[in-house]
Amino acid sequence: MSDTDTVEDERPTVKRIALPPEVTKLYEAVETLSARYPGRPFTLDGHMMGSIGEVVAAEAFKLNLYPPSQAVHDAWDDEGDVQIKITAGNHVAMYACCDRLLVLRVVTPQEAEVVYHGCGRSAWEFAGAIQKNGQRRISLTKLRAIASGTARP
Repeated sequence: MSDTDTVEDERPTVKRIALPPEVTKLYEAVETLSARYPGRPFTLDGHMMGSIGEVVAAEAFKLNLYPPSQAVHDAWDDEGDVQIKITAGNHVAMYACCDRLLVLRVVTPQEAEVVYHGCGRSAWEFAGAIQKNGQRRISLTKLRAIASGTARP
């Protein structure tokens, strides 16, 4: 499945995926709590966001999910194993090199975009140094460059 569709002027458009209505409700709850309790962070992150990314990707790309906390890969299909990442920010973090990497970015409470769906090794090689927590971060900008073939070390 392609991450982008080509339009007549040859500029790629980003593939968007609808998020489940329950995710939209979570974002509405965050907004309500943030307004009610200013200065307190109510962010959707951690395991919840990871699980949301996994189920959204599984439905959109017809992937089979491994049980939670599987080492390295989150899902598989006929083409092999896939690590799934989702973020509302500008980067993702990886603990290990994977076969295939699928990265989604939440763009609205109703939609996510496919930022990268490609070779995990390429992403791993362009990621930053290993941090104290054992993760390597990579920006979404760098992932887009890898996908388009314009990435530079």
